[in-house]
Amino acid sequence: MSAHPADPNAEPRADAAAPVARVPAQAQGTRLILLVARLLFMALVLATPAIVIASRDNSLEPIGYPTILGLTLATGALGLVVVAIDAVTPNKRLASIFGIYFGICLGLVGAYAIGSVLNLIIESWSLKGSTAELYLNLAKIAIGLILCYIAVSVVMTTKDDFRLVIPYVEFAKQNRGVRPMLLDTSAIVDGRILDMAESGVLDAPFVVIQPTLNELQKLSDSSDKGRRARGRRGLDMIARLQASPRLSTSIEDAPVDNLEVDRALVEVAKIRGYRLLTTDAGLAKVAEIAGVSAINVNRVAGAMRAQVIAGDRVEVELSRIGENPSQGVGHLPDGTMVVIEGGAERIGEVVAASVTNTLTTNAGRLIFARLEELAPDPGSPESMAARATGQPRHRDGDGRSGSGRNPRR
Repeated sequence: MSAHPADPNAEPRADAAAPVARVPAQAQGTRLILLVARLLFMALVLATPAIVIASRDNSLEPIGYPTILGLTLATGALGLVVVAIDAVTPNKRLASIFGIYFGICLGLVGAYAIGSVLNLIIESWSLKGSTAELYLNLAKIAIGLILCYIAVSVVMTTKDDFRLVIPYVEFAKQNRGVRPMLLDTSAIVDGRILDMAESGVLDAPFVVIQPTLNELQKLSDSSDKGRRARGRRGLDMIARLQASPRLSTSIEDAPVDNLEVDRALVEVAKIRGYRLLTTDAGLAKVAEIAGVSAINVNRVAGAMRAQVIAGDRVEVELSRIGENPSQGVGHLPDGTMVVIEGGAERIGEVVAASVTNTLTTNAGRLIFARLEELAPDPGSPESMAARATGQPRHRDGDGRSGSGRNPRR
């Protein structure tokens, strides 16, 4: 169910769930082509015994119908085994005609090599005209079909790594210009990517894979209020990214199945040459270990904060007491934590402090400062009184006051 009756804040999710219902046309076309290929393969396998028997010389010993039926069932069972093995390993994509052609050529070369060995056996053992020759010819054809099928399947599955085998043939998808950024769930829910992209900081196309959408949908359907809010915020953020005229956001099907979302993100980024955009420091580290370029939004935001050095003056509102009872803790507008020595008695006030030290941690930058008095406003009575009482008296060169009168009179 998309909404829980007990939740009065539940909202209709028709628009939010719309991206999840999309099935890429490319995935549908790939499944259709694979289905046609499997049907043709099974038809050829089942027809092979009849074709081989029909091509025999009529002078040879006739073959009964039970034998023909047995051979057909045997080759059909072998074909079903091959198709079943291919079906349980679905990480295959039909990306180009050249890949199929190259796979068929490899299968034919392997079939020719095995057929030459079988022909040598027939000649060496004088099996010409016997039933054994029929079985060997049937085996040659069956092996040729199987090798062609397996070669096409393997080439289409490992085509992204084929540059190691064939240096001058590039199967991998070419990313012209700036490499796209693959968004993970944390970066989408965070929401800062929209403002950063519209400001020009992130100028690459965004890509969202189907497992990420599925995870957001599960979050939005969760019974936990916080998780449900995160899921709906993520789906709403994807809709806003797609609606922005300045951004290019696409939803793609992942070529990897039965993997958790984080692992699928790393594999897709590695296969297609994307960059991974996340707020999860652990995922960013795993991606870097796997050789994938990762961008941590938190690190980008931290690098954009204003730099302060020892001696700078900051003004901050103290919100709580620090670890030391004499310390007060506040935050700058960009979220940087400021620890002020001697600010424990000024909680809830805006104070001025002089920076004494800065420390950068995994959670961000930490500023240490020493409390100083906040200067009054220039137009306030306190400021005017301070200037009036702080003015030095004017004296002449002989040390007397400017009036020239005797100070004792």
